[in-house]
Amino acid sequence: MSIKQTDLSKKLRQITLEAQGLIQEQAFGSGKAAVLSALEQLGYIQIDTLSVVTRAHHHTLWTRIPDYQPQWLDQLVTERHIFEYWFHAASYLPMQDFRFALPKMLSIKNGESRYYQADTQVMRNVYDKIRIDGPQKSRAFESLSKNNGSWWNWKPTKIALEQLFMQGDLMISARSGMEKVYDIRERVLPNTVNTTPPTALEYAEYLVRKYLRAYGFTTMKQMTHLQTGSVLRKNIETILNQMLEDNIIQKLVTPEMQIIYVLTDLFEKTDATHHPKLSLLSPFDNSIIHRERVKTCFDFDFRLECYTPQHKRKYGYFCLPILFGDVFIGRVDCKAHRKSGQFELIHLHVENRQIDMALWLTPFLNTLHRFVHFNQCQSIHVTQISPSELSDTIREFIEMRQMI
Repeated sequence: MSIKQTDLSKKLRQITLEAQGLIQEQAFGSGKAAVLSALEQLGYIQIDTLSVVTRAHHHTLWTRIPDYQPQWLDQLVTERHIFEYWFHAASYLPMQDFRFALPKMLSIKNGESRYYQADTQVMRNVYDKIRIDGPQKSRAFESLSKNNGSWWNWKPTKIALEQLFMQGDLMISARSGMEKVYDIRERVLPNTVNTTPPTALEYAEYLVRKYLRAYGFTTMKQMTHLQTGSVLRKNIETILNQMLEDNIIQKLVTPEMQIIYVLTDLFEKTDATHHPKLSLLSPFDNSIIHRERVKTCFDFDFRLECYTPQHKRKYGYFCLPILFGDVFIGRVDCKAHRKSGQFELIHLHVENRQIDMALWLTPFLNTLHRFVHFNQCQSIHVTQISPSELSDTIREFIEMRQMI
């Protein structure tokens, strides 16, 4: 099936934003139950240690759940509804998906994927200490390395700890802030969880359904991102063909001859009228983590520049994309100065001038104020706005709002 580019782009934007929970105000409901619902829909939430503003995993959930509280994520870990592992990066995943992490765990344990080269005896010592003494933070092993001699040398111990985690012998049972608490798998994993490794076909089906559920549409390139092997691709094609036959998905061809697969119920759904929602997105938000998809679908070129040398940055160290309705109107480089209680807009970049600023400025300020408070700040300081001709208007509006 082919469709005009403008119509298709608009439709795909609506489909993916609805699947991502970025159209309705409470797409996943409220409270702690909404956190689990969002995680099961999105498939994963990336964990990041950067704290320029509130960390990515909390930010991503706050964007979708208006009453979100960070402790809910920790509680879901301790209640064994979610677990930590590696997706394309360190992530929280629904416990129901545990068995689909087993192929990676087993490949590391069998030496097929050599992420680490831990000493076997050190691994036994680390595992036995946790098995006998109970859950441990990594700092416990750092202390041992200082007091107990060569068996507990910190660097080999840290490598062993990470390998035991990556191969599934240890799991994260809790966190203290960002510090992990490790325990043996048998004490963390609920006994109701299926631990049968998926077949190659089951794993392919998991990937297909995961991407379709999270984004509404997908491509072969996206589903095989960081995945290798012709067998996987063949199995994905088998699953797609069956879903096409069952009318679960539609196969579309863009004017650029790109093949995409879209959920039939979302594609045929009549677009509901929603008041445009404004979102300040984390750079690690699920909706924008695939940069090529964002460029193709939204015509928005986004790169996180915190890893780019300062003199090469175009927009700033830690920019948050600003989504209004289904259009990215710009981005803002910002920083939460928590000790002083000030939230700094280092540089607000307004890039889309086709949308009347009167439409998005009030929603932007409303969302910004909520985010400022979520970051435990009380006031806003504006350093720079581009283009400069908008600076006075936006500054005055922000200052006026702060006086209310």
